[in-house]
Amino acid sequence: MSTITPTIIFLALLGGLIPAVFWLWFWLKEDKLHPEPKSLIFLSFLAGMLATALAYPIERFIASGGEIFGYHFLRLPLGDLSLLFLWAVTEEVLKFAAIYIVALRTRFFDEPIDAVIYCITIALGFAALENTLFLFTPLSGGEYVASILLGNFRFVGATVLHVVASALVGICLAFVFYETRGKRILYGALGLGVAIVLHTLFNFSIIITEGEYLNQIFVFLWVTVIGVLYLCEKIKAMPPRSHLLYPKTGIVTNLPYNHISKS
Repeated sequence: MSTITPTIIFLALLGGLIPAVFWLWFWLKEDKLHPEPKSLIFLSFLAGMLATALAYPIERFIASGGEIFGYHFLRLPLGDLSLLFLWAVTEEVLKFAAIYIVALRTRFFDEPIDAVIYCITIALGFAALENTLFLFTPLSGGEYVASILLGNFRFVGATVLHVVASALVGICLAFVFYETRGKRILYGALGLGVAIVLHTLFNFSIIITEGEYLNQIFVFLWVTVIGVLYLCEKIKAMPPRSHLLYPKTGIVTNLPYNHISKS
């Protein structure tokens, strides 16, 4: 029987964290003019890891058919598709809830691109712990080559998926950064819905093709990354609205986003 030793834990954490930290360094360059506080970035990353820890038992419960005391409360009419959809809902909702609590209500969320940066940061924290958990099995069995291959696979696949899915939510929030609360809620829900659908279809496409078209699926995902980068440039080019007019009072203010979120 394989055992989990401190060395295996260290290697799994290393394999999970290094790709995520690399991606984090890459995406933080998108906000190099007005960088976010390192402490809040770190906290957002940890919040993503916590979201993974919360998602794991929820997903196991869903996979069991919602079994409680031998009774199954969940019926999955579409089989794998329903299961993958509910897993995607779990992960994307937990990621969004975590970043909303940790970062989106702070005074540091004061420009449109921040929405994308914080959403991507929490996605990378989520992917870091998820990748670590995936690496435990091959490492504990002494399959180090398989561990490297799995790490590379998740580096170009699952990690990028989490980044793209959460980035889409952030992009939707960024484009309505200066709009009314109702519009921000609508676009946030839209972005979350798109993220869930993308997440579900990515995983389902790998299953139904049995990995035969894996390269094509990854190419599509990386093309989406290019699209995200393009939209980030559009967001950074948005003119700042330093004069926001309250229609009922005629008062002009230049308060940041979080101070007008109750409008």
